[in-house]
Amino acid sequence: MRNYLVAVCSFFLVVPSISQVATLSGFISDKASGEKLIGATIIEVESKKGTSANLYGFYSLTIPQGEVTVRFSYVGYKTVVKKIKLDSNYKLNIELESSATLKEFEVVASQSEKIQEKTQMSSVDISMEKVKSLPVFLGEQDIMKTIQLLPGVQSGSEGSSGLYVRGGGPDQNLILLDGVPVYNASHLFGFFSVFNADAINSVQLIKGGFPARYGGRLSSVIDIRMKEGNQKEFHGEGSIGLISSKLSLEGPIIKDKTSFIISARRTYIDFLARPLLESAADGEATGGYYFYDVNAKVNHKFSETSRLYLSAYFGDDKFSASTSDSYLENGVEDVYDSENSLKWGNVITALRWNKIINDKLFSNTTLRYSRYRFNVGFSEKTTTKDNSGTETSEFKFDYFSGIEDWAGNIDFDYVPNPNHYIKFGIGDTYHTFRPGVNQFEINEDNTNLDTTFGSQNQFAHEANAYIEDDFKIGELFKFNVGLHASAFIVNKKTYFSLQPRFSGRYLLDETMSIKASYARMAQFLHLLTNTSIGLPTDLWVPATDRIAPQTSDQIAIGVAKTLKKEYEVSVEGYYKWMDNLIEYKDGASFFGSNKDWQDKVESGKGWSYGGEFLIEKKLGRTTGWIGYTLSWTNRQFEEINFGEVFPYKYDRRHDIGLAVTHKFDTYKDSKGRDKWIDVGLVFVYGTGNATTLGLERYRSFPSGFGGEEVVHIDGRNNYRMPNYHRLDVGVNIHKKKKRGEQTWSFGLYNAYSRQNPFFLYFGFENNQRVLKQISLFPILPSFSYNFKF
Repeated sequence: MRNYLVAVCSFFLVVPSISQVATLSGFISDKASGEKLIGATIIEVESKKGTSANLYGFYSLTIPQGEVTVRFSYVGYKTVVKKIKLDSNYKLNIELESSATLKEFEVVASQSEKIQEKTQMSSVDISMEKVKSLPVFLGEQDIMKTIQLLPGVQSGSEGSSGLYVRGGGPDQNLILLDGVPVYNASHLFGFFSVFNADAINSVQLIKGGFPARYGGRLSSVIDIRMKEGNQKEFHGEGSIGLISSKLSLEGPIIKDKTSFIISARRTYIDFLARPLLESAADGEATGGYYFYDVNAKVNHKFSETSRLYLSAYFGDDKFSASTSDSYLENGVEDVYDSENSLKWGNVITALRWNKIINDKLFSNTTLRYSRYRFNVGFSEKTTTKDNSGTETSEFKFDYFSGIEDWAGNIDFDYVPNPNHYIKFGIGDTYHTFRPGVNQFEINEDNTNLDTTFGSQNQFAHEANAYIEDDFKIGELFKFNVGLHASAFIVNKKTYFSLQPRFSGRYLLDETMSIKASYARMAQFLHLLTNTSIGLPTDLWVPATDRIAPQTSDQIAIGVAKTLKKEYEVSVEGYYKWMDNLIEYKDGASFFGSNKDWQDKVESGKGWSYGGEFLIEKKLGRTTGWIGYTLSWTNRQFEEINFGEVFPYKYDRRHDIGLAVTHKFDTYKDSKGRDKWIDVGLVFVYGTGNATTLGLERYRSFPSGFGGEEVVHIDGRNNYRMPNYHRLDVGVNIHKKKKRGEQTWSFGLYNAYSRQNPFFLYFGFENNQRVLKQISLFPILPSFSYNFKF
């Protein structure tokens, strides 16, 4: 026994001396701007051990001591190779140079981690360069519309920026802006998103196999990170388009230490439409609509191990309309004045502190605030004038709703060695829900009534903790295993949820792998919606002692492969179960009743399954992707549709999205300045949305003219709208100027003017009852002028 103990002790003393290790760590950033490069790849060439930079550009790689060769790479940047004598822990910050000015064959971005090597499946990184080069709707670059082109993601309706991911609803998408949830991501009644592309650094979409660090939604995560601001020199960019203009400014406050970025956008639809409205109404009507948003961020480096970030977003949509009419009869004049208004908007702020605790442990502490609210109002005023004097009566109605969050969390990245990447953290959110308050005010001569009713404010705590490990077993197996735990406390009721997560891949060869995942998710928020176009009248409400949280389980399996170093191909199949979904009861609405919202809804279940195919070309002058989705999505509620299963409104059997861009060679103009052109093309096709129509009608007893007409509906969502398809094309003409760059962008939305259905209704033609459709957008040309300096 004694000899055994001596042998064991000798082993642990000898092994470190045989193979001592050291940690190489630091930040990876853009050489020109200092912007951190999220997900950059770091590989030790001899051992092929590697890691990647986190959301703040930090990396940590523990490898055997000695002479090492390390390769640093990122998509779209020149690879840097460093030879280092690694005798002890070593800090090395790397700046990579953009390869945008290089010729195609010089681009070495292929050194980044391949799709078949990643543990994560059902995930896509969205290139901001791609977002800006694709054709756009009315000249507005939109991240959410680019995401709609990917398999597994469906748009709501014509022109909408809403997302329905793998059979889920719009409330089931966790949309994060610098780590803060965004509750309403729509402008212009859903036709645009709130995200200004000029202020965004990176976008990642996750549809399944969710890592344990994410929680609170069932169907997707859209993780959007803002730019930090150029730390080297002052720059700006902006654009002037058909309906809006925007401007972004960024630069150092203290060079290489403190930087800022501020980006603002405003539409001028109100200015354009006002003369037309006043002309049509002979000056007796006024109104308008506009939206604005502002993104801002400041970051400061206290030291190489400590940094502070403050980011904010402010945005509002405002619509108003007023009319005035007067009538004179028998010496009595009546004046009717009416006003209507609709306002909604978001406020988001986050204060975060990064700290490198040691070479292997990185922490991020965040305090955040988020508020979404909307207000619907209208008023009518009648003034009667005659010989006896003036009488006035007035009626006002207002409806308020919203959600407000105060939150804090601390997250850690721990990289003990190249085979393990561990993340863990805790957080808490204090929610204030305002499900809806109706306010009526009536003022007449000698009579005044002012009353308020509606659902009471509700308060809740949502706490969470998680741990996950992304680890390798040999070279063939790689797994991400984690657990997300959450608790929701509301109305003296506490819901606990343990959510296991698993993703794994097995390399078949250097170019191909098999992947599988499982994720259980819980969502403690519900969205009450009775509209299809993203109106802000959708209400956020909490799980309560009467309404249980939503839950889902999703499994997926797929194959990923790289072809000829330029093409990435993935094929996935999935199945998802969802419980405790809610919908309005038939005939229920968000306002006009003093009933509590819990009395207006039904709970049920849903499920979705299907297959997805994606092939993407990331390198070369021609880039893009084509995606195809085959899916089924159903719902079932005891008190809706007689308890029978019915297809979800956005159940689509087939969905195709094609996005392609091509860059032509740079040439010199007559003044010797560099000039180049790129073109973009988007094609979408989708099975028509499900809708509910009465397919038979008859007269009730007694028959004939004495009876009442009855419309027979044999089931909810029993009819399919016509299939949707559309082609968009765009051309961007770039010119390099002495102090910057300018771009003219031209586009055609719906290039062959397809009359896609927005909604259907029954009308009459030649005394015959026929089914008609309303279409919103024929062919729409657009242009914009973009500049950088």
